[in-house]
Amino acid sequence: MPLTLYWRGGVYHYRGTVGPRGKRKHMRGSCYTSEKDIATRQIAELEANYWKGNFDGPGAVLTFRQAAAIYRGAGKPDDFLTPIENHFKDTLVKDISKGAIQMMARELYPNCTAASQNRLGITPAQAVINFCADSELCSPIKVPRFKEDKKVKIPATLAWVEAFMTEASDHLGAFALFMYLTGARPGEAIDLQWDDVDLTERTALIRETKQSKERVSNLPAPLVAALANLPRVEGRGVFVYKSNDDLDSAWDAAIERAKIKRLTPHCCRHGFATDLLRRGVDVITVAWLGGWKDAGQVLRTYGHANKNPKLNDLLVTHNEHSNQGVADKALIHLVK
Repeated sequence: MPLTLYWRGGVYHYRGTVGPRGKRKHMRGSCYTSEKDIATRQIAELEANYWKGNFDGPGAVLTFRQAAAIYRGAGKPDDFLTPIENHFKDTLVKDISKGAIQMMARELYPNCTAASQNRLGITPAQAVINFCADSELCSPIKVPRFKEDKKVKIPATLAWVEAFMTEASDHLGAFALFMYLTGARPGEAIDLQWDDVDLTERTALIRETKQSKERVSNLPAPLVAALANLPRVEGRGVFVYKSNDDLDSAWDAAIERAKIKRLTPHCCRHGFATDLLRRGVDVITVAWLGGWKDAGQVLRTYGHANKNPKLNDLLVTHNEHSNQGVADKALIHLVK
């Protein structure tokens, strides 16, 4: 029976068999559309491609656009995938080399660091191809990453943020404090809308830019006060800025006026993780609070050794009246 359409769950699906006798394959799946004409064209292409792939292998007909659709259809995260799809379009996956993927990353993100080119370009492109390779639709690929500079991340401190706020506008100062106290990325803070903020409950809904998830962050009292005093600007988010480029000059000017160390907005997020770890908060909790993908990433990035030779005194410190809270305070004191 050739492929036929049927309706289920608000979209068209297909099922049937294709191929010559002795090599017929049963196929079924979703067209992901409610338009019958589009669904009909899709199954016609499926049948045509199968006949070609039957002789030359599925890799002979699989395009990157099709591979991306398969990847998305499986519910995989498609962050950063659209620019890559627009770059390769209908290029056959078998014709996409390691060098082509590296070149794509450089062309799409010419002003980014090697780390960003790896994360935004190479990683998602390779993920799409290798997902299809797991289904035997093409050959797997392993693309060498660009060498990344292992720069030490300098964290902001509360004292730095407070000094910054004295010379920044109300919106810019609250922006820095928000990142430091919630661990929000600059893009997440820029995207914050007033509907996401509940000052009574002291919470903010942060829409994570890297994980396509959401997290609810607690707002410490100084941050509630800073947000409560912000004037609202119609058509703008909480902090009124539209992009990182929109605030760069104001950020640098505030640092110059405050005569403090030049740090980037992202350093406030670094400070959030670093200071919580130094105060004894476990790495798993820090990762959860700040929206990191896993605790290992936090540990690798922020788990620097605290070179205090007296820390081993904690192993023999004992007081029969002590409790965990006292021990925690002793640890914090030594770490400082």
